[in-house]
Amino acid sequence: MTSESYIFLAGASRGVGREIANCLTAQQLKVKALLRTETAATELQATGVKTILGDAMNVSDVEAAMLTNEPIHTVISTIGGLPTDTEKPDYPANKNLIDAAIKAKVQKFILVTSIGTGNSVGALSPQALAALQSVLVEKDKAEQYLIASGLTYTIIRPGGLKTEPATGNGVLTEDTSIVGSIHRADVAQWVCRCLNNNRTNNKILSAVDKNMLFGQIEFAPFSLD
Repeated sequence: MTSESYIFLAGASRGVGREIANCLTAQQLKVKALLRTETAATELQATGVKTILGDAMNVSDVEAAMLTNEPIHTVISTIGGLPTDTEKPDYPANKNLIDAAIKAKVQKFILVTSIGTGNSVGALSPQALAALQSVLVEKDKAEQYLIASGLTYTIIRPGGLKTEPATGNGVLTEDTSIVGSIHRADVAQWVCRCLNNNRTNNKILSAVDKNMLFGQIEFAPFSLD
């Protein structure tokens, strides 16, 4: 990364996205975030993030935010919907971001989805799958679109998310059968570590806390070294 390049963050108003913003600014990296509300923008501006008001579901908003004379090194998206959402942003919003990232010639695209997406569907219990199925289908479409885009990507699939301080016990794995919980702050730390790590290029990785696994406890962690 050059000192002039930005990390472009979508989904920074809450949850994992907000934790990623905190992690990036703590490293003095230049962060630009696309946000839908003035309130979220004001809060992030106070931490040194450059904010742009817009909706990732709107192609023109995304292009206006990304296709500028300020180079973007990496796009990070944590955009996701709820099973109760009538219109789920998981695929259309991320498709808009991926298309704009290609035009902006970004170096990497990091997409945060969830365990249960794609070939990790077998990790979920039938009850969890029934509850999340409608969202997981959209997340899978987003993952597949990114993989086919030609961009260098990292896809991170967290387990069940908790809003508590980082434990430092989060791990990444290519094992698609693993499932468990993880704190949002731990997910954010892994996302930030993947930024400039070539070992994570074109990888799909599940993220769990090694002390909060469900069922199977033996698996091979993914090493960034």
